[in-house]
Amino acid sequence: MDLREENRPRERLIAEGPQALSDGELLAILLGSGRPGLNAIDLGNQILMALGGFSGIHRTDISELENISGVGRAKAACIKAAVELGNRLAKERTEEKVFIRSPEDVVRLVGLDMRGKEQEELWVLWLNVRNAVLGIDRLYKGSQDASSVRVGEIFARAIRKGANAVILVHNHPSGESAESPEDVSLTRAVIEAGRLLDIRVHDHIVIGRQDFSSIKKNHPALWV
Repeated sequence: MDLREENRPRERLIAEGPQALSDGELLAILLGSGRPGLNAIDLGNQILMALGGFSGIHRTDISELENISGVGRAKAACIKAAVELGNRLAKERTEEKVFIRSPEDVVRLVGLDMRGKEQEELWVLWLNVRNAVLGIDRLYKGSQDASSVRVGEIFARAIRKGANAVILVHNHPSGESAESPEDVSLTRAVIEAGRLLDIRVHDHIVIGRQDFSSIKKNHPALWV
């Protein structure tokens, strides 16, 4: 199914710039063509809806993507490469000095990567006295609670890095961002250890598929 030239996404990108295109139109350029009865833009929109947007494509295995009717191996490889380029561009930007002032800053920094994980992971952001990010470490994979996470390891690394504060971040692959009782218990244990070492725990962020939760916002008494 052909499109009128003025509606073709490649021509629109050249004429108006990439910012003028919808997600489906950008994906249509990567696809190049649709399939019988479905043009490239409609196919692009269908893929985005089925997989949950570009973050869903990022999570999806290439074999699953290439099995979608109208995609195939070559187009799937092109799409995955483009999404990974976007991901690497985001990482390049975060390599500049980043200051954390809110939970939203944390999500902008690591949210895309964490939403792409199929297993639960616990990451720690190391901050200096001005709340600039000194580094990010992936410490644990799999379900975490206060009994399975070695709190001492978190602060041993913090001391080695010269960090004045830390922020815990973990993902919920199930999609729900609400914190569990185990998440709250782990946060309490880390805060208590941090007080002994004079290293602040700014927050513990839980990242779901579409949103996030701040344990500090939801349980401020832990910090009193």
